[in-house]
Amino acid sequence: MAPKTKTRQEKAFNALRADILAGRLTPGQKLPFAELCADYSVSVGVIREALSRLAEQGLVQVEPQLGFRVTSISEADLVHLTEARREIETLTLRHALAEGGVAWESEVLAAHYRLGRCPQRDPEDPDRLNDDWVEAHAVFHQTLLDGCENPRLKAIALQLRDAAELYRRWSVPLGHRPGRDIAGEHQALVDAVTERNADEAVRVLDRHIALTTELLLDSGLIEPSDGRRGSVAS
Repeated sequence: MAPKTKTRQEKAFNALRADILAGRLTPGQKLPFAELCADYSVSVGVIREALSRLAEQGLVQVEPQLGFRVTSISEADLVHLTEARREIETLTLRHALAEGGVAWESEVLAAHYRLGRCPQRDPEDPDRLNDDWVEAHAVFHQTLLDGCENPRLKAIALQLRDAAELYRRWSVPLGHRPGRDIAGEHQALVDAVTERNADEAVRVLDRHIALTTELLLDSGLIEPSDGRRGSVAS
């Protein structure tokens, strides 16, 4: 493949990905080739390659005979996913606090320090999360659970966290909650861990998970199945 073609494909892929993660292309929106070619000034082949890569990442969906669309958000799936995460992640954290040693505690502190050094928003695109922060955030939450000695419990908890990533990304540009302090929530988690206060750590993590879901439901982006505004209990 010629270098210029590869460069155009990479630029189109990155631009489409950024627009999806920032909510400029909204969940469920159709992605017709003609419009995308005009918007990004590239050929059909370049757009097709970019959409195929985005489909592999779960950001777009392929519909037979209909083409591509941005992956849809489901209220029911979000609520069920959140319920499962609150049950499994908090249980895993309890195990981590009971079973993790000083080395684990030190790793939690290191992961939190790294997270605090990353700006949450992309400096070049404030509508979306900074990829470095997303990676550091994932490492921090994984490290919190690493103290648990049950590998199956950890695997389920991390699988649920991965499933929530798309919702988490879209919660930034599509809604907001005045006064929410995400850094403060992370600090409260670390404080509870270092104090070995399992009840407080579970309370903070449970609320931390629930708030992101409430944010998305309150944004109005997801149409409730019963016609009413959804909510998740704290």
